[in-house]
Amino acid sequence: MISLEDAIDIIKQNKYLLGTEKVDFRESVNRILREDVISDIDMPPFDKSAMDGYACRREDLSNELNVVEIIQAGYEPQKKIGKNECSKIMTGAMMPEGSDCVIVIEEVEELPGNKIKFKGEKTSNNICVIGEDVILGQKLVSSGTRITAKEIASLALCGKVNPTVSKKPKIGIIATGDEIVEPDLIPKKSQIRNTNSYQLMAQCFQFGCKPKYYGIAIDAEDEISKAIIKAKEENDLVIITGGVSTGDFDLVPAVLIKNGFKILFDQVAIQPGKPTVFGRDGNKFVFGMPGNPVSSFVCFEIFVKEFLAGLMGLNNHTRIFKMKLAKEIKRKKNKRLAWIPVKINPEGKIEPVEYHGSAHINALAFADGITSIPIGVNEIKEGSVVDVRQI
Repeated sequence: MISLEDAIDIIKQNKYLLGTEKVDFRESVNRILREDVISDIDMPPFDKSAMDGYACRREDLSNELNVVEIIQAGYEPQKKIGKNECSKIMTGAMMPEGSDCVIVIEEVEELPGNKIKFKGEKTSNNICVIGEDVILGQKLVSSGTRITAKEIASLALCGKVNPTVSKKPKIGIIATGDEIVEPDLIPKKSQIRNTNSYQLMAQCFQFGCKPKYYGIAIDAEDEISKAIIKAKEENDLVIITGGVSTGDFDLVPAVLIKNGFKILFDQVAIQPGKPTVFGRDGNKFVFGMPGNPVSSFVCFEIFVKEFLAGLMGLNNHTRIFKMKLAKEIKRKKNKRLAWIPVKINPEGKIEPVEYHGSAHINALAFADGITSIPIGVNEIKEGSVVDVRQI
């Protein structure tokens, strides 16, 4: 059995980058950038008015001003501003030559003869100057960033309409076990519905991958082997749930070895998720996970995401926050690092959700994150600051 840190190191040592492709930026949400996005313009590209008002010279503010033109956004000024002159200007419009400030329309008195008078005592410049937000050549988004709505605006700003992104990892998902039936069936007394596969499919989709479900393999070597061969052939990564422990019908590790996989680790000192298997055959990889749903969820969050981030070149793939415990957390055994589902209470502190163990299927539905209890620790006291991993 190895430590969590050693398991993560092994995963990092075996990851590799998938290829890239160009996509329409309008369809790039949740894809991973594989190039820096550099601005090809200044923003704003010209000095522009930040207000509706009148563009004029500050030295003339105490005088009556002649309105020489009206400037709307999207049009170049036609008149230069001279002594005791101004142009009526709209928000976002280009500043006319000769002007150095904009007086807001609410502080202007309109006079006969197309003239105005400033009623205020002083004014800000009310000008957005060229390049104050973005300069030509500035990096707007870094390679390794997941594209969200926030990044879409930056792509549009600099005309990056076909960004280079990582190809989506293809993931084959297999469930094992004679007791497993599909969710649309009513289980017999000895059976349970397949929750793991669909939970994992959703985790894959959310992480920006392309999962494919290969069904339930009964606890027989030839059936498990058949599913593994097909999934391995068609995908970058295979995820198998169930059959990875040490029972008489835990056949997955042996079948993986028979089908060419080298097992890189098969036990990790965590709870849940101790009998987690990670293997490799060339550039084909496999994770074998315990069959309990909280175990498979946590294993995906901790191990699979680390591996997939490596495939896609994704940086900062987890969000970890330091938060105070509203209630103490206790446990009896302390030989493994334990992951506990927690929620944020109305006071902004965290507390454990009702959790009966790794088979407690719906415990995670009430959780905002998971926190860990280190090896050798039985209790974390109320008020302690802990790391919370967002899920």
